[in-house]
Amino acid sequence: MQKLISIVTPCFNEEENVGEVYRQVKDVFEKMPDYRYEHIFIDNASTDNTVSILRKIAKDDHNVKVIINSKNFGTMNSYYAMFQCAGDAVIQVVADLQDPPPIIKNLIKKWEQGYKIVLAVKNKSEESQIMFTIRKLYYNIYNKASNIQIVTNFCGFGLYDRTIIDIMRKIDDPRPDLRSLISEIGFEKAFINYVQPVRKKGKSKNNFYNLYDQAMLGVTSDSIIPLRLASFIGFFIAAINLMMAIVYFIYKLIYWDSFQLGMAPMIIGIFFFGGVQLFFLGIIGEYIGAIFTQVKKRPLVIEKERINFD
Repeated sequence: MQKLISIVTPCFNEEENVGEVYRQVKDVFEKMPDYRYEHIFIDNASTDNTVSILRKIAKDDHNVKVIINSKNFGTMNSYYAMFQCAGDAVIQVVADLQDPPPIIKNLIKKWEQGYKIVLAVKNKSEESQIMFTIRKLYYNIYNKASNIQIVTNFCGFGLYDRTIIDIMRKIDDPRPDLRSLISEIGFEKAFINYVQPVRKKGKSKNNFYNLYDQAMLGVTSDSIIPLRLASFIGFFIAAINLMMAIVYFIYKLIYWDSFQLGMAPMIIGIFFFGGVQLFFLGIIGEYIGAIFTQVKKRPLVIEKERINFD
């Protein structure tokens, strides 16, 4: 019996790319006749022609299924539509073609060797080297500050066996971080390296705020080290401040008439301590926000319409 592979592609305003993603995925499976496939597009309430293009594709090809969300819930949340998949394995592919569909064949080959998780890792990128370096720096800092070691330069592109999907479905987390969740689940993983191409059409929806949100979600999900760091730095600064006060006091006693304390040290100290306090208040705020999200228990996404789901 043919195994079913589910391809999941979140999209938002990708009218220039969804047709090409569909064609490339279809071309991959036409060369792999031993497998059946379903290609599920999750649209986050696009405001361009993305939905109409997907409707036409789904009408002509019943291997294509479409989920239209009631609003833009974000790419990270949309990935969890893979819980809706019926395949023996699930592969995530982004709509901007920066996850090259031809790699699907390599992912399946590793899966057939017995690996439950096969991750595609971008060891090189044709995008801005500054952004690639910043992302790499984030992964290094994350792994040093967290109890869980995530895979560097892995953003979700990979294959997940049905066993893994069933485990993830049981985890009660209203806003899970996929990268850390994959590491936390365990299991032996296989890796496929690839060069990430530049986006050729359309504009990336991952602005600075979205990237920052994803980064802080990962940190607050798996590490309390930033909170402990606040205590350590506070103690360290307090100790330095006490020593400086003693030095100033002794110096003033020795040179009572000539030594002027002045306002500069006081002003510098106030601004420095104020900056440190605001920084760690922000860190604490991120954790409180994460707790707030957990307590509300709101759904990851709300669907408005489904197409080709029997």
